[in-house]
Formats: sequence, structure tokens, C-alpha cells
Amino acid sequence: MGRSIPTRVRLALALGVLAVCLAVYAVGALAADLTFPALTGRVVDAAGILTPDQRGKLDAKLKAHEDKTSDQVVVATVPNLQGTTVEDYANRLFRAWKLGQAKTNNGALLLVAPAERKVRIEVGYGLEGALTDALTRVIIASAITPRFKTGDYYGGLDAGVDGMLSILSGDAQEWQRKPQVRTDEVDPAQVAALVLLFLVVLFVAWRMTRGGNRGGPAGRRGGIVLLPGPGSGGWSGGFSDGGSSGGFGGGFSGGGGSSGGGGASGDW
Repeated sequence: MGRSIPTRVRLALALGVLAVCLAVYAVGALAADLTFPALTGRVVDAAGILTPDQRGKLDAKLKAHEDKTSDQVVVATVPNLQGTTVEDYANRLFRAWKLGQAKTNNGALLLVAPAERKVRIEVGYGLEGALTDALTRVIIASAITPRFKTGDYYGGLDAGVDGMLSILSGDAQEWQRKPQVRTDEVDPAQVAALVLLFLVVLFVAWRMTRGGNRGGPAGRRGGIVLLPGPGSGGWSGGFSDGGSSGGFGGGFSGGGGSSGGGGASGDW
């Protein structure tokens, strides 16, 4: 028979897994508290950076494209990201609003958070072949953020919408000819959290292997216990239950689509 794993090693592994589960649970619990504005139309300006006339012009473009292709593209501005990343907020907002058709997942979201100076294009599964990560990154860097830097929010959103709709309409050559944008968009807070978590797990494992089995084998041979996700429904319930996404006004709503995180982010 093979050698059994020493008790102290098993305990170290169990504590390492427990630390990871606690970290994931804490992040999930925080994200579950996000609140979202209601989906009242194709332009939801919760941050109040657009005039009614500007909202109407953007909405007219988006409606015309949706009527022609069924692609559902929505522009949203929010007062802040509520402590999470623009990628997490955009993905959860997309899923809460269920943008795009359920069978084709042909939705896209252009999200702006002026307080954090962050912008994100989130793309539904069905449009990832057209609105690729590379092309959405080019749209953000060349059309949106240069105008945002001058305070021209409407100009940036209008140019961004034009870029997205032109690509979805089959005219991607203009954007493919533009210089490629660097992909080193790393959130320092995310990196720091991952490094800290790794150090904690490493330290706990080192202490357990150094300290030995001081408490004896009795009563310490239980299996590894995994924590459940936040909420009684596990992890899957958090995407569609956040905030005020349940009652959409104005006769406009998502079609049941979803997103897997495709798209790109930027700041200014």
C-alpha cells in the first residue's frame, strides 16, 4: 500500500482551501449587494451626464439598429461602481438586464462610471465574433476616452455607439486599420488581493508543516468542508436578483440574453 498523507499536511491543505473559500465567499457576498438602475430604455443615464436631447439622439440610433438587426445595444451611466470593478459591475448589470435575445445572446452594453473614470464595453456571447475584445479595445481607446478626457461625454458615447454599430453592421475595416491597443489593463487592487491571498495560504501551510501535529490525531481527521455561496440559492442567483432590475419601465426590457465577460475596459 502507498504511504498515507501525514495529518499535518492534510490539515495544511484543508486550511489552504478554507482560506480560498472564505476569500471567494467574501467577494461574492460583496458583489451580491450591488444595486442596479432600472432598464427604462436603450439609454439609462443614472449618472446624469447627458441632456434629454442627447439621450434621445443616442436612443434613436440604437432603436434603428435593433429594429433592423434585432441586436440590442444599450448605453448606461452609473453614479459609481459600488466598490467593485468595472468588469464585474458591467457583467452583472448585463445579466440583470438580460440584454439581447435569449436564443442568440445578441446584446451589448456600453457602461460609463464617471466617478471612477471607467468605461466598459460588455459583449453578449452571440456578438463576440464581431465585437471582439481587440476591436472593442480600439473603440474605447480611439473613439471614447479621448473625448471623455476633454469632458465631452456625449461626444465619446456617440462615437463609441457609432463604432459598435458600424462593426455589427459588417463594416469593421476602419477599426481594424487603427493601431492596436496595449492589453496591459490590469487592476492593481485585483493583483494586490490575489497576492495577499496567496501569501496567507502559503503562510498557513508553512506554519502547519513546521508546527507538526500537536493536537494528536484524535478528532482532527475530518474531511475538507467547503462553504456555500452567498445567499440561500448558491452562486447562480446573484446575477439577476440585484438592485431594481425587476420592474422595467417604458415598455422596454431585455430579451433574456447573457454575457460571459467578453469585451474591453478603459479609463481616462
